[in-house]
Amino acid sequence: MVTEDDVRRLALALPETLEKTMYGTPAFYVRGKWFARVRDEGDVLVLPVGSDEEKTGLIAAEPGTFFTTSHYDGHAIVLVRFGAVDVEELGELLTDAWRLRAPKRLAAAFDA
Repeated sequence: MVTEDDVRRLALALPETLEKTMYGTPAFYVRGKWFARVRDEGDVLVLPVGSDEEKTGLIAAEPGTFFTTSHYDGHAIVLVRFGAVDVEELGELLTDAWRLRAPKRLAAAFDA
C-alpha cells in the first residue's frame, strides 16, 4: 500500500512541483495548477485525467482502484485508493496528471 509520503516523494520529484494545502490536505502544483490532492480520508488521491471518457474507462476497468463521487460528476477527475496501487503505478499516475497541467514547453522538456 502506498502512503502519503510516497505521494509526496513522487510528486515533488517532478519538475517545478510545489506542495501547498487545498481544503486542508496536501496538494501538488505545477506552475500554479494543481495536479494531485490527498483527500480528507488520507488514503485517497484526487487526480485529473484527460477526459470524462478516460475517467469512465479507468473506473470500469479497475473499480477497486479508481472511483468517483457525485462531487466530481462532469469533471475529468478520478479518485485513487492508496491500498490498490503500488509505487510504480502511482508514479505513472502522478506523472500523467502532471503532464496534463504542466505548460507544454515544460512537459516537452521533461519528456525529452
